[in-house]
Amino acid sequence: MTATTAEAPPPARPRPARRRGVELSLLVCAVLISVYGYADVGLARSGAVPPDALAYGAGLGLLALLAHLAVRLRAPYADPLLLPIAVLLNGVGLVLIYRLDLETPADRAAPAQLIWSTLGVALFTAVVVLLRDHRVLQRYAYLSVVTALVLMLVPSLFPAVNGARIWIRIGGLSFQPGEFAKILLAVFFAAYLAANRHALAHTGRRIGPLRLPAGRVLGPVVAIWLISVVVLVLERDLGTSLLFFGLFVVMLYVATGRTGWIVVGLLLAGVGAFAVGTLEPHVHSRVESWIDPYASIAAGDGPSQLAQSMFSFASGGVLGTGLGAGHSILIGFAAKSDFILATAGEELGLAGLTALFLLYSLLVARGYRAGLDLRDPFGRLLAVGLAAILAVQVFVIAGGVTGLIPLTGMAMPFLAQGGSSVVTNWIIVALLIRLSDSAREPHPEPVEAGVIAPATAPAGRATATGGGGRPETTGRAETEGRTDPAGRAAQEGAR
Repeated sequence: MTATTAEAPPPARPRPARRRGVELSLLVCAVLISVYGYADVGLARSGAVPPDALAYGAGLGLLALLAHLAVRLRAPYADPLLLPIAVLLNGVGLVLIYRLDLETPADRAAPAQLIWSTLGVALFTAVVVLLRDHRVLQRYAYLSVVTALVLMLVPSLFPAVNGARIWIRIGGLSFQPGEFAKILLAVFFAAYLAANRHALAHTGRRIGPLRLPAGRVLGPVVAIWLISVVVLVLERDLGTSLLFFGLFVVMLYVATGRTGWIVVGLLLAGVGAFAVGTLEPHVHSRVESWIDPYASIAAGDGPSQLAQSMFSFASGGVLGTGLGAGHSILIGFAAKSDFILATAGEELGLAGLTALFLLYSLLVARGYRAGLDLRDPFGRLLAVGLAAILAVQVFVIAGGVTGLIPLTGMAMPFLAQGGSSVVTNWIIVALLIRLSDSAREPHPEPVEAGVIAPATAPAGRATATGGGGRPETTGRAETEGRTDPAGRAAQEGAR
């Protein structure tokens, strides 16, 4: 008979690093790159650095510092890449809009964009400071969806702008409520799908290779999605409709784990796009322009916006013409908004465009990473949904201005002119900061019921084994776990 001691517990997980110093260093780099671009525009246009370059750098640096302090104090374990990427994209967007303002002195958009960016950082700070636990949002799922539908309905009461009823104009102020609705719908989808994920995945009727969930489970979320899409189609905001559809399909796939939903989503998107592109004149004209961007030139009407965008990308080449040396303003009224990417492509070239797309890809990937690391289903779905909003939006806009897909009116996140868009994107980054902090913060290791660590275990914890390997004696903790009903139930639960 030989005596053996109890096995030592597994080593404790290393405490995750906070990496706030890394975040601060990256923020300094982001601000310096933006200030360099601002100065470069002035040198290219007038041969001198703009006199307010230091003020611009100080203002952007102050905003970045305030956001960093909020993260350092309230979300110390958050991903250190999210905030610097947002600051860099916002700074580059301000530079590009300022560069286009030099071509339109009577219509300056950069000052207003800076004010909206300041408001966005303020709301970012408020979300990070006040929202201590993302799971609180799950309680307001139905309030979120009602508010989202109201925000989408209100613009229909105002006159159309450029063929779409998506704006609210009051005096000199205008904003797009649908931008805020996408966050609220992401909260609703995450809460509802998290609560019904098992029913969605394991109940329903099988049709061929697909298992359709029961109508009482899938019906409410499909109804909400259909209402939102119908409203947006009536308002001719097809870009946001496509965004909501992509968000719905991605979150449904993540909640159920069924690849068939991706196939069904793509088929439904194709059928819907064909129907709307055929029947709706405003969309049909964009489809025709996508099929033949140079038809207007052959007709003697000059290049269309899409054709001029293609010329800008071709002119940029690999390294670009340099900031301030392009001619993308020829695109027209949407050069600062829908077609801002054409200015980046012409003046920064393929290299600059690749860098921008890598920044967006990294921002989306870190959002998905936060979702993978979270333990609660609502948090996982919300992180994936918010990251999917950014991913779908970048794809739809970049695909439209490069001729990959028909053009839709949306704003490039952080880059394009649009107060509602930049504010909404800062709120999305704030929520991802909160979610990544919850995912990366240290959690206490679970302790199995009825087990005492070897350092404090009594001598009886050692077991004596005979030739058959059966324990002859057991420790006090195991004996109490077998005799005490509560201890036995806890022990069985741990197993």
